[in-house]
Amino acid sequence: MASSEEDGTVEEKENNNKKRTKSALAYRMAHFLQHRHDRRVRAWLVLAMAMIRFYIQKGTHKGLYRSIARTLKFFQTFALVEVGHCAIGIVRTSVIVTGVQVCSRIFMVWFITNSIRQSEESVILFLVVWTVTEITRYSYYTFNLLHHLPYFIKWARYNLFIVLYPLGVVGELMTIYAALPFVRRSGMYSMRLPNVYNVSFDYYYCLIIVMLSYIPLFPQLYFHMLRQRRRVLHGEVIVEKDD
Repeated sequence: MASSEEDGTVEEKENNNKKRTKSALAYRMAHFLQHRHDRRVRAWLVLAMAMIRFYIQKGTHKGLYRSIARTLKFFQTFALVEVGHCAIGIVRTSVIVTGVQVCSRIFMVWFITNSIRQSEESVILFLVVWTVTEITRYSYYTFNLLHHLPYFIKWARYNLFIVLYPLGVVGELMTIYAALPFVRRSGMYSMRLPNVYNVSFDYYYCLIIVMLSYIPLFPQLYFHMLRQRRRVLHGEVIVEKDD
């Protein structure tokens, strides 16, 4: 009898220790995520303030992108860490959706706007969309982890994208399209035969393929957000297939 009571006590202690360990890990994870989201909000706010200050001082958007390009490239490249977090389960978000969004932006800032001088209107369009979207998104994540989510932030997170996402895509496609004549004329990033590697690559047609890839990829992101909107704002139970 005494032995069974001791066994029961040992099991209770082990269960309590496991619960405390899980609780401690959950707290540390929440603290880590909160800190990460907070830094991302601040980063995009820095970009937003730099854009506003430039326009106030210069009175034009000409040259605006070049003034913040280095900072933008750093922030967007660092976002690859977010894809890794999704892959290992730290963040419960679709790896495919996050990966497509992050990689498309990295492609824009490193292989389009970084390499080709062009009209800035389309660049400013997607830049403003990115900035508003990310400030809203990471503000939502931060307040949600604090368990103090203002309704305005929730409303903005699941309503503004309806207009912002298509506008961002339009800006990105217009920017790539504007780059095509220069790429074709200069042969930038292209490899012609014959060469020592015996490989041919045409960056011009690569960009056309990238533009066409928006047709199947953008609806996935957009309809994913629409499903999330119905679930969060209207309480619908959405059953999604595994990615």
